[in-house]
Amino acid sequence: MSEHAGPSSVPPHAVSAEQRAHAEARFRQAQADVAAQRLEQAAAGYREAAQIGHPGAQLELARMRLYGIDAPADPAEAVHWLQRAEASGHPGASYLLAMIALGGTALPRDARINERLLLAVRHDIAPALRAVAIHFGRKPGDDDQTRCIQMLERAAGRGDVVAAQLLAERLARGEGCPPQPRAAEELWAQLERAGVPRLPAIEAPLPAQQEGRSSTLTLEDVLWPPPWTPLSESPALRRVDRLLSADECRLLVACAQPQLRDSMTVDPVSGEARANPLRTSRDASFDPLAEDFALRCVQLRIAQAAQMELVHAEQLIVLRYAPGQQYRPHRDYLPPATLAGDRPEAGNRARTICVYLNAVADGGATAFPDAGLSVAPQPGCAVVFDNLDADGGPEPRSLHAGEPVVEGEKWLATLWLRERDYRAF
Repeated sequence: MSEHAGPSSVPPHAVSAEQRAHAEARFRQAQADVAAQRLEQAAAGYREAAQIGHPGAQLELARMRLYGIDAPADPAEAVHWLQRAEASGHPGASYLLAMIALGGTALPRDARINERLLLAVRHDIAPALRAVAIHFGRKPGDDDQTRCIQMLERAAGRGDVVAAQLLAERLARGEGCPPQPRAAEELWAQLERAGVPRLPAIEAPLPAQQEGRSSTLTLEDVLWPPPWTPLSESPALRRVDRLLSADECRLLVACAQPQLRDSMTVDPVSGEARANPLRTSRDASFDPLAEDFALRCVQLRIAQAAQMELVHAEQLIVLRYAPGQQYRPHRDYLPPATLAGDRPEAGNRARTICVYLNAVADGGATAFPDAGLSVAPQPGCAVVFDNLDADGGPEPRSLHAGEPVVEGEKWLATLWLRERDYRAF
């Protein structure tokens, strides 16, 4: 933990009215400093107010420490201040602590996640409502499906655009409720007036899962991945069926749509990203600052399906291939120049997992020439392959390609997993 974690903090019972007023003033000034990009001054202001006991300042200082906004990231100090804010009754701190705990490093991945997320739900924190809706939407029971709809409605009512998109899709298809096409169209019309694009048609079977209690928030099921189906021993290639739900696939697409840009490739000599005719898709990556509980939970599920830990993962990439677009044969392990400039201590990309998010009308399979096979897109299903050999060296037989989309569009989520920890939490 940082030396600034709070030894000089003022005990709550010793805070005077004058100190509380000063803390509030410093908090407000720090907010203004953030808006003006005066980050060092903001951190100092938040710290002073946090040490006096201001829960909002404790939360904002924790966010700066967690994401390394003005200094190197320090998850341990972030957890310290969030626990202080949580002890003062700040539900936002509980929500962030639950999100951090999904990584299993800065906090244990235990039942406190459920308790903290439930507390955030009770305080109508919109991202928590959406995350819990998606959780219940994975379950087969009618009561769970109803709860999914109810939570999405609450989150949408709190201004959560992604929850509104998921709700519109469920209303249109009658998932968890009778079909309500008129209500769905009205909701989509509101979203489109706000510049929110429609989602592609995505349908997927309920995920493979262990038996669990209905109407119960038990996120431990994230840690139970469906089994692998081996496709090839050399190269090491497996398929994972029924990994993500339709809601989870829609979530990734909805979060990616506003960020899509032309895909780049890494120059093997300079290590720089640049446009390349080998890769003609568009993609979006999720900056840690933009991640919420639902996104982290889906990424944890994907990493566990690859039998690796979330902290080994690079940023999740979501790709969209239009007709004619493709990714020509390539390998995912990083060339030395790129590796040297991107957390070399984490090692190379040991494993890749690609999750198909929608059904493609024609084309778009993932081809593995050395294995002599292609994997056709199936929404919610994944393909997993190793990029390194048994000795940890580059595996040339990991060559693969995204075949051209002939008709429709292809949405794909890719998680590259390093040999060691890549993320801070």
